[in-house]
Amino acid sequence: MARVKWQVASRRRRKRLLKKAKGYWGARGSHIRRAKETVMRAMAYSTRDRKVKKREFRSLWIIRLNAAARERGLTYSRLIAAFRRAKITLDRKQLSELAINDPQAFEQVVAAALDNVSPTAAPATAKTAKSSRTAVSSAA
Repeated sequence: MARVKWQVASRRRRKRLLKKAKGYWGARGSHIRRAKETVMRAMAYSTRDRKVKKREFRSLWIIRLNAAARERGLTYSRLIAAFRRAKITLDRKQLSELAINDPQAFEQVVAAALDNVSPTAAPATAKTAKSSRTAVSSAA
């Protein structure tokens, strides 16, 4: 039986590693050990940042929706609550795109959500709650 030689596999593995490290500065792109360390760290960052990217985009959509809601005299939380009560199932990404690219359609969606909300279902504001507390304490 022939003796197993690993040179081909080793060379292929190292070339694959150096290909991933192409463009890195100095020894990080040409020396096997430094390249391996750098590529492993880069892979870890890329895995982490795929999750962070999703988080940041959701945050951006919420910021855009809040701005669009405030233009219409609402807050973000009241807008989303109105959508939930009206059973409008558009997600934040779709709503954000509507608010930016088609304001008239967004206005119609908001109007449809607010039409389904009864005035008694709206939560009391902090100002109303404070004035009612003052009235109770002064009556006592």
